[in-house]
Amino acid sequence: MFTFLVSQSVRNRLLVLALAAVLVLYGAFTATKLPVDVFPDLNKPTVTIMTEAEGYAPQEVEQLVTYPIETRMNGLPGVNRVRSVSGIGLSITYVEFDWGTDIYRDRQQVAERLALVQDQLPRGVTPVMGPISSIMGQILLVAVTSETASPMQVREVADFTIRPRLLTIPGVAQVIPIGGEVRQFRVSPNPAAMRSLGVTNAQLETALAQFGTNAGGGFTDQNAREYLIRNIGRTMSLDDLRNLVVATINDAPVYLRQLAEVSFAAKVKRGDAGYMAKPAVIVSVEKQPDVDTVQLTRSIETALKELNPSLPGGIKADQVLFRQADFIETSIRNVERVLVEAVLVVAVVLFAFLLNVRTTAISLLAIPVSVLTTAVVFHLFGLSINTMTLGGLAIAIGELVDDAVVDVENIFRRLGENRRAGNPRLVFEVVVSASSEVRSGIVYATLIIILVFVPLFALSGIEGRLFAPLGQAYIISILASLFTSITLTPVLASLLLPGLRNLEEHDSRLLKLLKRGNAALLRVAFRHQGLLVGTVAVAVVAAGVAAWNLPRAFLPPFNEGSFTVNMTFTPGISLAESNRVGLIAERLLLEIPGVRAVGRRTGRAELDEHAEGVHASEIEVALDEDAHRPKEALVTDIRQRLSALPVAVNVGQPISHRLDHMLSGVRAEIALKVYGDDLDGLRRLANALRDRMAAIPGLVDLQVERQVRIPQLEVRVDYTRAALYGVQPAAVVDQISRLSNGRVVSTVVDGVRRFDVVLRLSEDRRTTAGLGDLLLETPSGWVPARQVADIRETDGPNQILRENARRRIVVQANTAGGSDMATIVAAIRQAVAQEPMPPGFFTSLEGTFQAQEEASRTIAALSALSLALIFAVLYSRYRSAALALIIMGNVPLALIGSVAALWLVGQPLSVASMIGFITLTGISARNGILKISHTLNLSLHEGVPFGPDLVVRGSLERLTPVLMTALSAGVALVPLLYDAASPGKEILHPVAVTIFGGLISATLLDTVLTPVLFLRFGHKPLERLRALHAEAPTSPPPDGARPRPAEAY
Repeated sequence: MFTFLVSQSVRNRLLVLALAAVLVLYGAFTATKLPVDVFPDLNKPTVTIMTEAEGYAPQEVEQLVTYPIETRMNGLPGVNRVRSVSGIGLSITYVEFDWGTDIYRDRQQVAERLALVQDQLPRGVTPVMGPISSIMGQILLVAVTSETASPMQVREVADFTIRPRLLTIPGVAQVIPIGGEVRQFRVSPNPAAMRSLGVTNAQLETALAQFGTNAGGGFTDQNAREYLIRNIGRTMSLDDLRNLVVATINDAPVYLRQLAEVSFAAKVKRGDAGYMAKPAVIVSVEKQPDVDTVQLTRSIETALKELNPSLPGGIKADQVLFRQADFIETSIRNVERVLVEAVLVVAVVLFAFLLNVRTTAISLLAIPVSVLTTAVVFHLFGLSINTMTLGGLAIAIGELVDDAVVDVENIFRRLGENRRAGNPRLVFEVVVSASSEVRSGIVYATLIIILVFVPLFALSGIEGRLFAPLGQAYIISILASLFTSITLTPVLASLLLPGLRNLEEHDSRLLKLLKRGNAALLRVAFRHQGLLVGTVAVAVVAAGVAAWNLPRAFLPPFNEGSFTVNMTFTPGISLAESNRVGLIAERLLLEIPGVRAVGRRTGRAELDEHAEGVHASEIEVALDEDAHRPKEALVTDIRQRLSALPVAVNVGQPISHRLDHMLSGVRAEIALKVYGDDLDGLRRLANALRDRMAAIPGLVDLQVERQVRIPQLEVRVDYTRAALYGVQPAAVVDQISRLSNGRVVSTVVDGVRRFDVVLRLSEDRRTTAGLGDLLLETPSGWVPARQVADIRETDGPNQILRENARRRIVVQANTAGGSDMATIVAAIRQAVAQEPMPPGFFTSLEGTFQAQEEASRTIAALSALSLALIFAVLYSRYRSAALALIIMGNVPLALIGSVAALWLVGQPLSVASMIGFITLTGISARNGILKISHTLNLSLHEGVPFGPDLVVRGSLERLTPVLMTALSAGVALVPLLYDAASPGKEILHPVAVTIFGGLISATLLDTVLTPVLFLRFGHKPLERLRALHAEAPTSPPPDGARPRPAEAY
């Protein structure tokens, strides 16, 4: 088939060139249309259920809301974990499904179960599913600030102007403002005045429920025209509300102002925000999955730019605090620069060897054609451009020219030989036969490279999602380069090479020198075969032992250009105090050199999916790119400055935090989860484990999840006393709840703005003494609450976390830069084993290391399978186990250089470096195939007898393509070797280090070891192949055409 492709391509040169030009142009067009993101789709299908149960304590939320929802969700098909947080007046349940399930189907199942659970929940409590958002969803944080406007006005602009505008942009999933003050009409009743005027609670609520409503009145015909009738009772005036008639007693109206204080007040909030150490509203924009982040960010910024001039009262909404697109653009720009630099260095290498512009140009042309073909395939399969797909191309760049180089070099050599012999054969014939000669080696080498990547596609979880696109880009581009080398390369060679003046002069001076050195080296190696093989075997074993002892890590740390600092106080702190200390923290951070902007979110916004208490603050720290301060120095500085405050600090980065959260449900690298039923017991055990873990070197940000007891006011109804007053306990609870917690009795609509009318006691009446004096309505008249209930100060949990139907608490930590994750995990496991567990308690250690361990096991098991497949392919080709093993012998040779390179650079053994090993297997096997195939062809087709001369000639004639392919593959990685910490290169750097080191050792050792092994073990397989060739029929075809030559290896 391939011979047919080559010959037809050379016959139809114009058609091939035209098709190549169309493909390149279409590829360039589609490349600009591909969606751009930082990483491939890493979303684990998760449905978030948020249930507001305003005023309920965590124990009630857990028993009445969370438990029924959890119980319904646990039996769903495809669910692998149910997590929940029961906080103050809020339940959040995370239902995690298996990778690969359809999120829309999952949501449908959850919705069906929620419909069944609704009647088990308290009255007025309705669970709501959060929108489908992405793990990398938070793409933009915008600070809305003003020097002159009040917090209420700033928040109204955020809620009613900015939020609706941004939600109209396609791709935006959610817009969450936090901070400022939400305006309400607050009515604070005075029970003493109500008693003296004889007004009941029911009358007050009924009057307020009808306040400010409009109604329709149909239409009427007048003067031959139609008039609509509008009945308008709506008003935004506080005086109108104060003058509202609540009841008529003894024919005299009772006004609201006589019974209650009426004012505009801020809604009770559970979160606040600050920007640059001043109060602000921070708007968080979340995107939907599979949306181009960069494009969406630009649309949002355009919308904000259009909105800004029209905002009232000096309000500004253009300070961007966090912009994920910055990291994406920097990463993509860096990797694109790597691609360009790689092409340039490959061009230099090729020219140094070929010393010929035409052969260099033909070989180099394979790169743009292959890359743009890959873009077309990506477009057809709906894949995106991200650091991993671009990384696959960056690693492949050097190899994209390999097939073309081998082809061009052989055609160039054969055309030279033909000219020296006086041109007895046609150019067409020489090109087709020269191309066919090396074609077998090229095809098999490509097939092996594809087989080698099999383990990558079997990786499950986040590592599979992350690295599979790298493998896809690599394989598609390598296949494209193979197709180019058997169609376009022979066409260009037949057009450009025959007319060259220096066609007979094949080797440059450098090559002649290298070949002389190689020949001398081989003569020495042939004399000391045992010593050579023994030394290499010892080196391979040593490298294997060293690889086993390398420090482990999951992924190299990212450099996102910003930090996320999680700061937690002791729960029980008020929001006002937490906010005050938060502003001090912002000021401290702004003093750090290299920090450009600081924004803080304390507690939880109304729509947020994270159940943070008011004791928790998340500070986004934007860095100044021009400061060039190392990341480690900044992290140390941040920890040092904040150590002056009474807070626990966890420093991470926005995307890394979210990946950690997705893997373990905790925003830290390591999460030791302690399960049990008794909250106090859990807390004691967690603190004991934390004390043990504090002795482990390499752990930082070590802290126990803040599940502690906080002050509570307990109002416990006394059934006996309530019965004496003829009042039901439920009525007592309901009245106190309604007045102390507040109840929305009406909504006033003003254009697009909506304001709640809330009936709630004033703050001075919501104290221990105030609640005791609160007058309650009973059939026996109004009585103080203390007559029917005991009111005392106690304590209770601030929040209750559950996972898989058990309560749990977490001891969390991060690792210090450069520490070995495997050693730390082993030390933690040992510490846990030493701690005695009370009955019914157990622990589970989770985090990124789990993914690393799982990936290592999968890669190890499947690498054995892919090596077996490679052996089968080579055996089917050469009919010899010895020859197959000689070629595969290059793989352990590569291990020596890889391990040495990782050790020199100080890189841990991560999933990324394992992928480097995988890629190396394919590249190093190619060298062996080229040498062995050519040596076999020399003996079988050109009659060279077996012996040292055959082996030396085969090695020297293949030296040029082997060195060129190895050098171009290695040198193309140089741009990834330096400046390893820059965004986009972090994950690819270990891959490049592994391949570069391995290529050096494999190429150098292969130069002497493969010929020595072939001389030692290759005679019998060669004779067997010669016998097979002798058996092949050589009778001429019936149509008188020339007999087909025996196939080349």
